[in-house]
Amino acid sequence: MTQTGTATSTEIGPTTAKWQGIALSVVRVVVSFLFLCHGLQSMGLFDIPAPPVGSWPSWYAGVIELVGSLLILVGLFTRPVAVVLSGTMAYAYFVVHQPDALLPLQNKGEMAALYSWVFLLFAVVGPGTYALDTLRRRRRG
Repeated sequence: MTQTGTATSTEIGPTTAKWQGIALSVVRVVVSFLFLCHGLQSMGLFDIPAPPVGSWPSWYAGVIELVGSLLILVGLFTRPVAVVLSGTMAYAYFVVHQPDALLPLQNKGEMAALYSWVFLLFAVVGPGTYALDTLRRRRRG
């Protein structure tokens, strides 16, 4: 940190950027693993029955959650997949949860809203340092 008169500014150096990339990668892996569990649950692996194959929207949402979470987990096609997952969770919030009540705490839509925003963040900032997307970009450049 540098001090100029009374204002304080924070400079981002190579070390800070490195830790930011690592932290982003860790958050991406943890969030995608939790979302994978949610996708597996929606396909009947844990405590609820699986939806009939091809049923709209539950079966398709489950497939999108499973495939998308695995791609985000390894950091492959992170940005476009994150946009799809963000949209899927926004749809879930507004179509499934929001009609029940106005606020997420009332309509049990906190997780859908949170996932939607976190995936939107991944779409904007990318996958972090440890991702297949990053490896592919380094090999090209």
